[in-house]
Order: sequence, then C-alpha cells, then structure tokens
Amino acid sequence: MPSFSSPHAPLIQQKHKQFTQALFETDIFFSYLGLSIVVFLSSPLRVPMEIFHCFYFGVLLAFTCMVAAVLAVDPYSEALLSLKSELTDDDNSLDDWLVPPGGNTEEKVQACSWSGVKCDRNSTVVIALDLSMKNLGGELTGKQFGVFAELVDLNLSYNSFSGQLPVGIFNLTNLKSFDISRNNFSGQFPDGMSSLRNLVVLDAFSNSFSGPLPIEVSELEHLKVFNLAGSYFAGPIPSEYGSFKSLEFIHLAGNYLDGNIPPELGRLKTVTHMEIGYNSYEGGIPWQMGNMSELQYLDIAGANLSGPIPKQLSNLTKLESLFLFRNQLTGLVPWEFRQIVPLASLDLSDNHLSGPIPESFAELKNLKLLSLMYNEMNGTVPPGIGQLPSLETLLIWNNFFSGSLPQDLGKNLKLNWVDVSTNNFIGSIPPDICAGGLVKLILFSNNFTGSLSPSISNCSSLVRLRIEDNSFSGEIPLKFSHLPDITYVDLSRNKFTGGIPTDISQASRLQYFNISNNPGLGGMIPAKTWSLPLLQNFLSVGM
Repeated sequence: MPSFSSPHAPLIQQKHKQFTQALFETDIFFSYLGLSIVVFLSSPLRVPMEIFHCFYFGVLLAFTCMVAAVLAVDPYSEALLSLKSELTDDDNSLDDWLVPPGGNTEEKVQACSWSGVKCDRNSTVVIALDLSMKNLGGELTGKQFGVFAELVDLNLSYNSFSGQLPVGIFNLTNLKSFDISRNNFSGQFPDGMSSLRNLVVLDAFSNSFSGPLPIEVSELEHLKVFNLAGSYFAGPIPSEYGSFKSLEFIHLAGNYLDGNIPPELGRLKTVTHMEIGYNSYEGGIPWQMGNMSELQYLDIAGANLSGPIPKQLSNLTKLESLFLFRNQLTGLVPWEFRQIVPLASLDLSDNHLSGPIPESFAELKNLKLLSLMYNEMNGTVPPGIGQLPSLETLLIWNNFFSGSLPQDLGKNLKLNWVDVSTNNFIGSIPPDICAGGLVKLILFSNNFTGSLSPSISNCSSLVRLRIEDNSFSGEIPLKFSHLPDITYVDLSRNKFTGGIPTDISQASRLQYFNISNNPGLGGMIPAKTWSLPLLQNFLSVGM
C-alpha cells in the first residue's frame, strides 16, 4: 500500500496545502450558504493515495459547485450579508436576510424582499436601507457601502451602533437622506462629507461625537435639514455655516460649543428653524441674526449669552417661537418686538433683564406663552396683557412687579396657567381669571388682599392653588365638591376665617393641603378629611 513516503508525496502534499489554503480563504462563501465542511486528516503516513485522490477531487467538485451557487448571489445581497455579519441583532430583526439554497437564479436582487430594504420598481437596484429601531449594535466598517451607488436613503437611527462613523458611507454619492440619530457613534466626524453632493437631510442627533463641527457640511448646496445636536462637539460654530444655500433646519444644541456665535449666521435667508442653545458661548446675540428673514423658530436657551437682546430681532417678522431663557442677558425687553405679529411663544426667563413689560406687547394677538420669570423686571403689568386673546400661560414670578393684575386677565377663555409669585402685587384676584378653565394659579408671596374670587370657588379645572404668604381674608369659599381634579392647595400665612370647608373630603385627588398660620380661622378639622385616599400632607398648625 503506497504511503506519503512514496516519490509522489511532495507533489501531493503541495496540492493538499494549496487546496486547504484556498478552502479557508473562501470560508465566507460557505457561511453565506449556511454550510460547513470539516476535513479530518489522519496521519499522512497511513492515508492511502487512492483514498486521498478520491477525497480531494470529491471535495473540489463540491467546492466548485458551491462557489458557482454563491456567485449567483447578486452583489447587493452579498454586501448586506457581509454587513449583517458585523452586527449584533439581539431581537433577530434581520432573520429574513437569507439566500435560499441554490442561490439567486433570477435577475432580480434577492435582498429586495428583506426587511428594511427598498428597491426600484424592477427590483434590480437597492435604493433605500432602513434599519431604524431594530435594536442593532456593533461597529460598522463601511466596506460594503461601495456597492450601493444608487442608494438615496440610509436610516440607521434608534439603534446602538458605536465606534467611528465609517468613511465608506461617503461613497454613497447619490444619498439624499442620511439618518444616524440616537446611536452611540463616537470620535471626530470624519472628513469626506462634501462628496455627498446630493444630500438633503443629515440627522446625527444624540450620539457621542467629539471634536470640532465638520466644516465641509457647509458645501452641500442641497442640504435642508442639518442636525448634530446632543453630542460632545466642541469649539466654535464655524463661520462657514453662514454659507448654506438651501438650509431650512439647523440644530446644534446640547454640545460643548463655545466662542462667539458667528454673525455670518445672519446670511441664512432660507432657515426657518434654528436651535443652537445648551452650549457655552462667549458674548451676546449677533444683531445680524435679525436678517434671517424666514426664521420661524429660534432657540438659544442655556447658552451663557450676555449683553442686551438686539432690537434687530424684531425684524424676524415670521418668528413664532423665541426661547432665550437661562442666559446672562441684561437690559430692557425690546418694545420693538410688537412687530413680530406671529409670535406665539416668548420665553426670556432666568436672565438679568430689567425694566417693565413693554406696553406694546398688547399688540401680540397670537401670544400664547409669555415667560419673564426669574429676572429683575419691575413696573406694573400692562392692562393689554389681560386682553390678549390667545394667552394661555403667564409666568412672571421672581421679579419686582407691583400694582394690580389686569382685571381682564382670564376673560379670553384660554388662560390655564398663571404664576406671578414672589413679586409686590396688591389688590384682589381678577374676577374672571378662571373663565377659560384655569389649571394652575400660583400667587404666593405677594401683598394680595380681600376675599378669594368667586370664580375660584367653582373652578372645576383647577389642579394646583398656591396663594400662601399674602393677606387674603374672609371665609374660604372653595367648594371642593366642584374641584374634582385638585391635588395641591396652600392657603397658609393669610387671614382666613370660618374654618375649613366641610366638603373637603370630596376632593378625592387631594395630596397636599396647608391652612397653617391663619390665626383667626377657627373651626374643626372635618372628620372625613382622613378618608381622603391620596392625602399625604395636611398642615393646620396655628389655625
């Protein structure tokens, strides 16, 4: 029986070595088909030559057949299977990404039937890949993206992808929408963005990117949506960001940006929505931002801004929402804001603004939210504020306002939240303050006097009532049977008399009730008070 010590042994061993190497180098084909081959080699000195020849040519024939089958798989499906091999898929969201036995015998792309894959009408080209919200993870190499030259939409959002963003994505030169939001991509945003010359949407919200903002993005002439908020980008906003040609939405909030806000942003004549707050800038708001003629939404809150509010912002005559709260802004609130007729939400709270509320604000007929709380403002509240037809929320607490509240406050039938606490207001509560369904009335730490308004007694929508630390007097007119949603009532440190209303036990949602420090209140605690199911705090010391 011949052995490997025969004269032919060196040649056979060389062929065996070449075959084995080729076999292992092409193991990716076997993994695609879900097949595996295990070669058991006994001692080469005991393997008959004839058996080895049969084994070699048999396996080679099978190998050739399998390679032929695999080659029948289209390149799109092949690339997606390679991508799948890089991912963690705990929910088996991609379990239908399979090639049937025998490969793909049709001209159509096999992957067109897979979840998240969209093809053209003829099923011959992959044009969109949506892997959003599939609980996928892993680090992407991006080597597969070169195949998808016709891809126009790539959505990887709401997953757990990590590592650096693969530069291979920049080979997708026909891409129009690119969404990687709510992942954990990290490191610097790679160079090469300018190659995506057709891009319209770039959404990378809520990741872990660091380093400077990518300047190349400003070269994308068709870009309309640009969102890099919620990462760790640092450094200034590039002045080049003022050169976008088609941009409508820009969101850079919640990073570590610093430096001055570039005045070049005022050149963005097509932007309608801008959020650049929750950073730590230097200096103030460039007056040039008043040139953003199409702007409807501006948020630069929590951004360490200083200096006055530029009156030029009043040129933003399409603005509906302006949020500048939690900064270090000083000076007066511009009376010119009356020119912003569509303005519905104005929040300038938590700054160092001074002076009165401009009387011109009475012309803001669309105003729903007015928040000036936590400033150093003074004067009286203009009567016209009480006549604003759309006003829903008035928050002016922690200032130095004085005088009476506008007597028309609440007549507009829209008001649902009023907080004027910690000021120097006097007089009584406006009689119709609850006409529109008031939910929260917060008046504590002022100098209000008189009895509670009858409208409060029957304010069935009321949830929270805080009027402590004033000089209200008379009997408590609250009818708890008419207050089904009330949860919090603080009447302490006033001059009420006549005892606690006997129907308090009907306030089934009441959690907190404080009537302490009303020396002349008198009466007894109604016995059924303790049956209230949600009551946690009941304070009556010093009644």
